[in-house]
Amino acid sequence: MNHDRFTEVITDIATTLPADHVTAWAAVLLTVDTPADSAVAAALIDARPGFSVGTYAGRLIKSWRTDAPDLPGAAVALALRSAALLHQRMAARRTELAVSGPTSTAVPVRLTSSVVVEVIRAARSRLLVASFAAYGVAEVIAELRSAASRGVHIDLILESSAEDGGALRGSASAAGTFAALRNRATFWHWPAARRAASGNPQAALHAKLIAADSNVALISSANLTDRALSHNIEVGVFLHDPEVVRKLVAHFQALADPRTGVLQRLF
Repeated sequence: MNHDRFTEVITDIATTLPADHVTAWAAVLLTVDTPADSAVAAALIDARPGFSVGTYAGRLIKSWRTDAPDLPGAAVALALRSAALLHQRMAARRTELAVSGPTSTAVPVRLTSSVVVEVIRAARSRLLVASFAAYGVAEVIAELRSAASRGVHIDLILESSAEDGGALRGSASAAGTFAALRNRATFWHWPAARRAASGNPQAALHAKLIAADSNVALISSANLTDRALSHNIEVGVFLHDPEVVRKLVAHFQALADPRTGVLQRLF
């Protein structure tokens, strides 16, 4: 017997077949005591036709007979459903690649602009937005205003101009781009005095991210500018893992803590 090999077969099938196929197969296997029954494969195929199930059914029965004939059908059903459930949970926490500018055929990607909109629309209670530079982005501003209208609390963490102690060249700060949200969001900046206290007065607020609640987030090289979201070669990751997103949000919440954080509420 080779239970390890049978485990690999179970895992491969559970992560390949659609969820409804796995459920139907598990129901059949619960009624089976042994893989010696030649009608088992046919019952699996009849339970949920399509998706080349014949090949997978044959593989399952062959491995069961060869590698784990001591296991009853109930145990195989449990293993199959457990592997499928774990696969579904892991898939729900997937990470996708988000890009701006030219795309390639090498790997599947999402466009940064569409991911930004998706993350904003996903927010139900809070949105965390950080960017170094901000310019234009009328669609983003419209989506943020819509989020505010449905009761989402928005925190905008933005770099200041050089005149105000920040690292942005010129006199326009990133906050100016979001003037339409001034009474509908909380604006944060990193004061020059607190940068000096942190060890380097020339340091920049350079993070670019959008997080919806503590569920999904985009971390990207792209600033919130029209060129960065559409034309520049930019790359980022679209996170669906709540555990990672919670840590990301908690980090910025700590930076904005009025007692110990380095960020300061602007208005």
